[in-house]
Amino acid sequence: MSRSVLVAGVGMIPFAKPGAAAPYPAMAAQAVQRALADAGLGYEAVQQACVGYVYGDSTAGQCALYEVGMTGIPIVNVDNNCSTGSTALFLARQAVAGGAADCVLALGFEQMNPGALGSVFTDRPSPFDRFDAVTDALVGQAEIPLALRYFGGAGLAHMRQYGTRLETFAKVRAKASRHAEHNPMALLRRVLTPEEVMAAPMLWPGVMTRLMACPPTCGAAAALLCSEDFARRQGLRPAVRIAAQAMTTDRPDSFDRGPGGDMRRLVGVGMAEAAARQVYEQAGIGAQDVDVVELHDCFAQNELISYEALGLCPPGGAERFVEDGDNTYGGRVVTNPSGGLLAKGHPLGATGLAQCTELVEQLRGSAGARQVPDARIGLQHNLGLGGACVVTLYERL
Repeated sequence: MSRSVLVAGVGMIPFAKPGAAAPYPAMAAQAVQRALADAGLGYEAVQQACVGYVYGDSTAGQCALYEVGMTGIPIVNVDNNCSTGSTALFLARQAVAGGAADCVLALGFEQMNPGALGSVFTDRPSPFDRFDAVTDALVGQAEIPLALRYFGGAGLAHMRQYGTRLETFAKVRAKASRHAEHNPMALLRRVLTPEEVMAAPMLWPGVMTRLMACPPTCGAAAALLCSEDFARRQGLRPAVRIAAQAMTTDRPDSFDRGPGGDMRRLVGVGMAEAAARQVYEQAGIGAQDVDVVELHDCFAQNELISYEALGLCPPGGAERFVEDGDNTYGGRVVTNPSGGLLAKGHPLGATGLAQCTELVEQLRGSAGARQVPDARIGLQHNLGLGGACVVTLYERL
């Protein structure tokens, strides 16, 4: 029988540009210490740890946590591309829900280099060979960096099918900047207008400007999950629980390169649809019940197509969703009140746990100027190409 899983504490550090942050062990230790302080617990209470990072050597998780304490607990290292942080959260939740442990730490960090993402090991098959072959067949543009080509191609598919304008993606990015203005943890806090986003250098003419892409970022975030029995014994009163969670991977239609091929499915729309459907069914609610969302906006294009994948608006309705302001304060559901990856930054291993931190603060009512009024249900969407998608539903107790 699955046990209820509570979020006892969360913590993160301000995200920074590559070269401007401390080394990863220091960043990670600070995030964990903030989560422990938030929960009112010492590290000795933690029974297991799941640690996520993408760009680092094996057992970097142990290296980071040894800065906090050396208690001999199991430490599992996790790498699932950009969904690494939420994959660590998924494993931590499973351990508590299944009764393997009563208090588990999920930690994510990243010490990144400047510039576009690329392969580290070039002497062996790449996990993205299949993705590149489909992208070559559907959109070409082989001279463009891989992530930009994937997500720009997905945005282009939406533009071609529904007539979505490039200006609409610019409005998504401008919205992110308005939200990030009030987030002291965000990397980019200057408010932008849609016109400024449109005037930025074109990365792919007619498809994407530079400001529609998230920046490489360094940072760390952590969450402590526990059972109800543990909370009772420790005298804790967590205000938030994980009501449902699902993790999905690609199906064959992700890689259809024929006439029915769709770049949106290549970048995870199918995974997101399936994970969201599972989560809504587990929780017994629908997308219309969600108050606040942190979703994976690595590009403005991915935020827009994710509205539809998560059921926040109908297929083809994303442009109207943006134009009506239904994605921000005063609209139907506030998306990325943190500023999202576009403005907060995207340290790959930390992103999923930074999303968790933001939603927990929103549901506690402690988000300050970013607070979504009377937020009770929060939805998290974290995507890693290759691929994995984790969708998590949080509920205020």
